[in-house]
Amino acid sequence: MISPRPTTIVDSPRLSERLGATLVLASETLQYTGSFKFRAAYNVASHVKHAHIITASSGNFGQAIAYACSLFGKRCTVVMPSGAPRIKVDAVREYGAEVDLVDVKKKGRLERLAELAKEFPEAYVASPYDDPLVIQGNAGLANELFALGMELDSIIAPIGGGGLTSGLVKAVERSGKKTQVLAAEPALANDAAESFRAGHIVAQQDESSTIADGARMLRLGDRNWEILRQGLAGVIEVSEEQIKEGVRLLFALANLKAEPTGALSLGAVLADPDRFVGKRVCCVISGGNADPALYAKLIESI
Repeated sequence: MISPRPTTIVDSPRLSERLGATLVLASETLQYTGSFKFRAAYNVASHVKHAHIITASSGNFGQAIAYACSLFGKRCTVVMPSGAPRIKVDAVREYGAEVDLVDVKKKGRLERLAELAKEFPEAYVASPYDDPLVIQGNAGLANELFALGMELDSIIAPIGGGGLTSGLVKAVERSGKKTQVLAAEPALANDAAESFRAGHIVAQQDESSTIADGARMLRLGDRNWEILRQGLAGVIEVSEEQIKEGVRLLFALANLKAEPTGALSLGAVLADPDRFVGKRVCCVISGGNADPALYAKLIESI
């Protein structure tokens, strides 16, 4: 039976020298379905008894849960924004799921998901982030890093709903290590940063237009917030240009293709370089499912 692949560890001396830190890239771009989301999706599909799983996703969790459901013979329905990258919509369908496209300017993904939950009361509604099975599955990434004997000052990972960072925080807590977990968030979709400043969950009014489409969530998950407000070391806000530069640097100096959301962690180092000078830092490159046309445009200036 297929199960999640171990993360790919990439050392880039050129990138480390450029940024003044010892960088370790934990690349999930070679994970099944091209992103870390397969870890969570596999954990969900393998544990729930329901024959039908429904979810909402901008693409990566949709692909992951579609494939995981196909492995366990389950039906899958994914609500996706009508503006999601075509490569992601097509992939969800190719993995065998039904895609329900929604115009997010008229109706939110979660609103449409709630409608489907009433239409299919027998189905399991899987949150891409706010689900104990999702958090548990994502924790496997940090477990692998520590099993390799890595001593890290920080692990930086993208944040949207908070499922990945929550899993990392829980894994670090169980390990007893002093490694800090930091979240990298688009400045244009900074609900997590605003939540930490306010001391409670702050939601955005509508989905952001950030290039990092995987981070276009309206708010953090409730379960995630309870974990993160205690265990997350901070949220670093990353500009659109820093996200783009992260994509370019990963390509040019690490020979690694990352989607914009996947480059957020490196963008965080660019946004706050003094914080990481002389430190041993793991940047989680969360996925590589970049739209080909967009990706080509991003790297053409190298």
